[in-house]
Amino acid sequence: MRDRLGSVLETSARLLRLLSLLEIRSDWPGAELAARLDVTPRTLRRDVQKLRSLGYPVYATPGAAGGYRLGAGSALPPLLLDDDEAVAVALSLRTAASHAVTGVAEASVSALAKLEQVLPARLRSQATAIGQVTVPLTGAEPKVDAETLTTIARACRAREQLAFGYRAREGAESERRVEPHRLVQAGYRWYLVARDIDRADWRTFRLDRISAPRPTGIRFVPVDPPDPATFVATAISTAPYRYRARVLLHAPLGAIATQFPPTIGTVEAAGADACMLITGHNSLTALTFHLGQLGCEFTVLDPPELIEHVRAMAARLQRAAS
Repeated sequence: MRDRLGSVLETSARLLRLLSLLEIRSDWPGAELAARLDVTPRTLRRDVQKLRSLGYPVYATPGAAGGYRLGAGSALPPLLLDDDEAVAVALSLRTAASHAVTGVAEASVSALAKLEQVLPARLRSQATAIGQVTVPLTGAEPKVDAETLTTIARACRAREQLAFGYRAREGAESERRVEPHRLVQAGYRWYLVARDIDRADWRTFRLDRISAPRPTGIRFVPVDPPDPATFVATAISTAPYRYRARVLLHAPLGAIATQFPPTIGTVEAAGADACMLITGHNSLTALTFHLGQLGCEFTVLDPPELIEHVRAMAARLQRAAS
């Protein structure tokens, strides 16, 4: 009886190990998976069949180069998380409960309650301790509807044209038809990078200004899509402002990049000891003081108004110092 119980426990532990491996990687060659579990291919096939009988959709590819893959089933099976993963999920749910997507907070709180109920005591206290001393800094940022977010995400993945209402920064309403490419999150704001069909150009759209997104059923092939993160960073750091500045900074990229998050400006290397800054602002004075605080030499290339403003400010400071 004891030997039989030991065999059952060994098999159960192996099944859990197998399930854990299938969850962390999309495809496993059969030989490699058997080697990781230290079992024969025949035992592996038997274990896979047991997982299927428990409701886990494990798909097999036949042949010498075949393997196994865990698919999505009709029901949500239990997930296997290691200690670090469990704490990370708990903290992520706490963060999501105060984030800028409407409808997600309630679901996050519910999921967090379920997760903390089954967490081991040592992990529950760790996750709770971090959560209790962390205070989210929330502001008056506009909320994004969760259904809008998922509708647009599905259209991006399926490469399906979207139609929606859009409210511009000045308040003007319009109908847009786009070929959606990617979603970009910048702080508490979400942006859609898409090709505007009627304007035949790539644009960024703030999700909180989008209303009633509707998939059209028309598929498309992307035409020269930009890098979404860079495209959004450039759009939000320069486009909304009256002045768009291009400045050569006489310092290595590593010394400057941390001072300019993507929402403020983009910085690219321009040699070993220099970098190019692209940023924007409505105030020439604010731009001038920001550049002066960098602690490095710089050369303003554009716009001409900023060049004149820096020259006038330098003369004024020189007179004050005299």
